[in-house]
Amino acid sequence: MASKSMQVFCYDKYGGGAAALKKVEIPVPVPKKGEILAKVEAVSINPADWRIQNGIMRPFVPKFPCVPLSDVAGEVVSVGAGVDNFKTGDKIASHLVFTTGGGLAEYTVAPTSQTAKRPPEVSAVEAASLPMAAGTALKALEAVGAMFDGTGKPFNVLITAASGGVGQFTVQLAKLAGLHVTATCGARNIDLVKSLGADEVLDYRTPEGETLKSVTGKMYDAVIHCSTVGIAWSVFAKNLNKKGKVIDLTPRFSSFATSALQKITLSKKQLVPFFSKIGYKDLEFLVGLVKDGKLKPVIDSIHPFDKAPEAWAKSMEGHATGKIIIEVEK
Repeated sequence: MASKSMQVFCYDKYGGGAAALKKVEIPVPVPKKGEILAKVEAVSINPADWRIQNGIMRPFVPKFPCVPLSDVAGEVVSVGAGVDNFKTGDKIASHLVFTTGGGLAEYTVAPTSQTAKRPPEVSAVEAASLPMAAGTALKALEAVGAMFDGTGKPFNVLITAASGGVGQFTVQLAKLAGLHVTATCGARNIDLVKSLGADEVLDYRTPEGETLKSVTGKMYDAVIHCSTVGIAWSVFAKNLNKKGKVIDLTPRFSSFATSALQKITLSKKQLVPFFSKIGYKDLEFLVGLVKDGKLKPVIDSIHPFDKAPEAWAKSMEGHATGKIIIEVEK
């Protein structure tokens, strides 16, 4: 049975970074229809979390005070009305509504539509790493035609920031789909990215890497742009096949402007600002891959709950190798 109150980290204004996170005590939420209440075991940070804090969606999101983070793993302690597919004691992985968060807490409510059961073979740390990062990678690859049932045709894909939280999953999933993968990362992570399955790896800090040109001269049928650093459309365009697409996972205003212009001019090459909704079927698929040893989350670091601000600051630095995890309860 859940306690009546719980510890959370929250912030009450835009900006401020890690220093703005304050630990406070608030009532434990009550699950509504179609929701579960979970005791949080682990939670992961995504760049979207601190971009929301910085005001990327102001003035609509978030509501203050805000308890951030949306990717959680935990144990069900109660269920809301109409919930018959989860019960007390079930281990879960869930993607909360990312615009409202709620994960950086001892307890959280989660929609069953975005929650999957977690088998014993998948740890809380592994499960917490999956929802937004691996889910976005999955949806982005599906958007460019990747198939995971063995029926798809191979094609060439470029993945930027391949050692990051989303990039590491994108490389692995692309290889599971039978694609030829060219990836970018810093020199220190080249061996890691190769171990994830990349066929070619470019050091983005070198003059050659900045051009994004394939070492073997291949043109790309698709680019999954995972980096939070903007790259000029002209750089992508030179390396795309005639009908190539760039899926931009962290679009800026310029991305939307370029995309709109391409539609007006009927350009065959396309820049696609990308947003995805992660559902329970996506999570079930990803959790199953981890269970079977086909998908291996790369964990940058694990931080105790009381050190959550340190984890937040590390994420904002932008150089994490894999996912940053906060353990709420071991």
